[in-house]
Amino acid sequence: MQCHYCDREAEVAVEKDALKVGLCEEHFHNRMSELADGDWLEGIDDDLDLDIDRS
Repeated sequence: MQCHYCDREAEVAVEKDALKVGLCEEHFHNRMSELADGDWLEGIDDDLDLDIDRS
């Protein structure tokens, strides 16, 4: 799967309601930094079902 923002291979894929989006490591970190600025992330870790391929 390709990153949603660039031509690199996606390191992380997020799926919701049959829509799947991939992000390379750089864009994943950038998006998480942007999202971390908001208060809505507090307590969301219990709602996440993460499938991370670390091979």
